[in-house]
Amino acid sequence: MRLTGPLRVVAVMLLVGLTWLLASALFGRESALVQYFFSGKTGTNEEPTPEPRPRKYKCGLSAPCPSKHLAFRLVSGAANVIGPKICLEDKMLLSSVKNNVGRGLNIALVNGVTGELMETKTFDMWAGDVSDLLKFLRPLHEGTLVFVASFDDAATKMNDESRRLFEELGSTAVKELAFRDSWVFVGAKGIENKSPFEQRMKNSKSSNKYEGWPESLEMDGCIPLRPPLEA
Repeated sequence: MRLTGPLRVVAVMLLVGLTWLLASALFGRESALVQYFFSGKTGTNEEPTPEPRPRKYKCGLSAPCPSKHLAFRLVSGAANVIGPKICLEDKMLLSSVKNNVGRGLNIALVNGVTGELMETKTFDMWAGDVSDLLKFLRPLHEGTLVFVASFDDAATKMNDESRRLFEELGSTAVKELAFRDSWVFVGAKGIENKSPFEQRMKNSKSSNKYEGWPESLEMDGCIPLRPPLEA
């Protein structure tokens, strides 16, 4: 009878241990079931399926361009701090990273038949000479694509002839382009209709995103290549 006391202690300990194990198994399973129920899982060993990321195409477009079209994206400058960007066929033609942008008009000329870059140039429209812009635009060849992104101020030095030259490229907004307006535009020499690729944001104290400048503009799309000109 000397072992009765110790045996009782052992029995109690075993009972407590078995009770704890059963409770852990029961409540652990219920907790897991609750978690799976609210997480929408269908099995105890399944991991949540991650949401697929939207696929991006050339220049960050949300859909690919058709055959014989050029993918582009234009971003005007933000105030006088962040420079503009011009992307064509996933190649950055103008940007602050490339160190080839500046205050005023940032322009890239592209062969409308082959899609090849011809030239990039910046024209200071606040303190520069508008004659430099005129010399640049006057001799453009038929079919040349003209990509334009503004930075800081693009209009102070504009005159009647420079506005008319842009209108001949398909612009409708250039005639009203004013001090510190944001402007992005794609036109072409010899275009028969007005360009569908143009945006202008007016500089207005009541609506400016930045203290003295409107918000930056962003525009993208697909431009059809032009068939070779007949000899």
